[in-house]
Amino acid sequence: MDKLYWLEQIKPLDRAEVGDKAFYLSRIMQRGYPVVSGFVIAASVLREFLETLNSSEALVADLPNSSLHLDVSNWHQLQQVAGSLRQEIITATVPPQLLNAILNAARRWDTKFLIFRPSLMLPTGKQGVSNLSGLLESQVCRCELEAIATALKRTWSQLFRARSLLYWQQVGIDLQQIKLAVLVQPIQNAIASGLAIANSSAWEIQATLGLGFAIAYGEVLPDVYYIQPETGMVLEQQLGYKMLAYRIDDANSGADLQSVPASVSTLDDSCLQVCLLEEAQQQAYALSEEHLQQLIGLANQLVTEFGANLTLEWTISQEMPSGVLYLTQVNVPPSGISNVHFIKGLGAAMGRITATAHVVNSQYRPEQIPKGVILVAPAITPNWLPILQQAGGIITEQGGLTSHAAILARELGIPAVVNAANATTLIQNGEQLLIDGDKGEIYRLSMGGGGDDTRRKKLDQFSPFASLSLSPHHSVSSSHVSHTPLSVTTEQTTPHHPINSHLPTIATRLLVNLSQPSLIEQALSLPVDGVGLLRSELMALTMLEGQHPNHWLINGRQTQLLERWYDQIVQFAHAFAPRPIFYRSLDWRSHELSSFSHNIPSSRQSVLGERGTFSYLENPAVFEMELTALANVQKAGYTNIHLILPFVRTVEEFRFCRQKVEQANLNQVPQFQLWIMAEVPSVLFLLPEYIKAGVQGISIGTNDLTQLLLGVDREQGQLAKAFDERHPAVMDAVARLIHMARDAGIPCSICGQAPALYPEIIDNLIEWGITSISVEPEAVLRTYQAIARAEKRLLLEAARRQIQ
Repeated sequence: MDKLYWLEQIKPLDRAEVGDKAFYLSRIMQRGYPVVSGFVIAASVLREFLETLNSSEALVADLPNSSLHLDVSNWHQLQQVAGSLRQEIITATVPPQLLNAILNAARRWDTKFLIFRPSLMLPTGKQGVSNLSGLLESQVCRCELEAIATALKRTWSQLFRARSLLYWQQVGIDLQQIKLAVLVQPIQNAIASGLAIANSSAWEIQATLGLGFAIAYGEVLPDVYYIQPETGMVLEQQLGYKMLAYRIDDANSGADLQSVPASVSTLDDSCLQVCLLEEAQQQAYALSEEHLQQLIGLANQLVTEFGANLTLEWTISQEMPSGVLYLTQVNVPPSGISNVHFIKGLGAAMGRITATAHVVNSQYRPEQIPKGVILVAPAITPNWLPILQQAGGIITEQGGLTSHAAILARELGIPAVVNAANATTLIQNGEQLLIDGDKGEIYRLSMGGGGDDTRRKKLDQFSPFASLSLSPHHSVSSSHVSHTPLSVTTEQTTPHHPINSHLPTIATRLLVNLSQPSLIEQALSLPVDGVGLLRSELMALTMLEGQHPNHWLINGRQTQLLERWYDQIVQFAHAFAPRPIFYRSLDWRSHELSSFSHNIPSSRQSVLGERGTFSYLENPAVFEMELTALANVQKAGYTNIHLILPFVRTVEEFRFCRQKVEQANLNQVPQFQLWIMAEVPSVLFLLPEYIKAGVQGISIGTNDLTQLLLGVDREQGQLAKAFDERHPAVMDAVARLIHMARDAGIPCSICGQAPALYPEIIDNLIEWGITSISVEPEAVLRTYQAIARAEKRLLLEAARRQIQ
């Protein structure tokens, strides 16, 4: 039970763990809307808690796997079962480790009170079955261990109330399919709270004094304001019937409400009080003009971004004398977004983002793009990297899961969809798009302009398109952000630190693929043993200023270039020391640098180009400069730098490069290792000869190995089904390479996309004897977990064999 998710870090893939309420709030929070900070106790925590219940009651003992098929018409039986279930939960012990984690996380807010808010996810197809208000209620408690335990158990237990059990059966939902997470936030007394309901014809704002419980419980008639959507003008307002208000029982809150001695809640330790309002308060509107205008402005922003139909819950906190407006819930019904159209491609980099399209209709890289846009282009080559750092997402017409667009997007941590046929024709510059990098889907949120009919016809010709039904996948979108569940540990110091101190120990080294110094800080917070692939060609693109390295050398700027190259490498060496850095020397296909001002002539149609070590033989100057930069890093005192030679075709090419390495004195540092990429199929036959020639390790590049073994260009997305790194021929080649390396006593790593894209193959890699696996930053944690599972399985199997 070790999963706390911060709202600031939740990703679309976390929806099942955090529930709809928290998921939607995180989406709008990450887009800059005012939401109180919070963290979610994952739905899996409740399941694990229920598994610990040890009851003589058959129905309780079967939890969480029982669907509780009761005779709901037998009210007496229903009440008995519900009471038994809730009593079991209320009297059970919450693991101290979980309670400490919650308390430590909450103490970052310096708050006295917390609110525990249920956040449900229902089975697919059951979203929006009805209004669930009243089934599950929020709990308020003091920020203390015992109070937290009580509030958490009461929140969970509501899932089993008689009315809840009755409802689940009436709508056809099995209890075991319901996922209940709990959103925890600090809570303060409020000046006013309420709802804002928007549709295309009118807006309605409801408001009452104090916290929003009075409206949720139906104990007041709120003030109502009717707003004209087009202008934001208040057309009419009606004073409600507000005799009472809710507040937190805090003597220092300064709330100007007359308290009633009795607590509203039937629970003796409730922090909530009901307060009678004085006559003057009852006759006054809950919202000041300033707060009303703030709320109208906020609703207008949300309607503009997410569609004309939505419902907001809001509160004006008393944390400042003037009050602070926060959103506490956002609901968008299925009709909430109109004119949405759908384009299908391949999901290449995870996450979703809603942003403006920037369409490039040329194969050539533009000089610059606006920050945060979704870049739409025919294809992307490595030299696009400098402008991709400005993009919020990527769409390409060409390319597969191992194309440059996919690899660059994954390293930069931005969503990407590739192989979206005719995207540059179907999408117009300036359109609002939602792209889903998990599913490979593109949603056109605004058609705009006079060309709608034409574009709709084009869409009809392209593929089926449909209105976006707002299941929780699509109701509210946000920029892609990285996330990690917080560890349940008292040692956690910041909600953004992703390392889980309770991760199991693994024997296989886990490394990370990098190229950008800007990602070093993020990578350092991951549970990695070093950098398994430092992509020099991507690292260099920004510092080269659009010029090929040869251009720098020809123009007498070698010293300046060498200094820049050294400065880039030494940042990685310093940050990760003493952990190893495996620097892969330049591996450009020359036609990929077409936008550079100086280039080597090459066939633009060549799939391979003059790449890898072959290009070093043809023109060794740049390679020699790289080696000098590496030697200078060693001279600066760093012994953790190693070299991987890319795309080695022959033993003669390796010998040439080794000679250059020796001339640069790199091998004078005892720790230095010279590896080769195992990606050209000839290595399957030549590896023993390579080892005799001095190869000290290999790194399997599954991307190139797959395309060369299967004869499939990895950049051609239409051949995606044929480009399968799990193909038996590829897996057999990988197994043979691992076995040969193991027999020869040299390390064998794998740094292609296969382990990240297909974690299921990690079982095989571990069993065959891989010594390290290197993946993109976004795949580190799931790869770590896959390695741990694989190693545990092998240990168990070995133990069973010994017993037999």
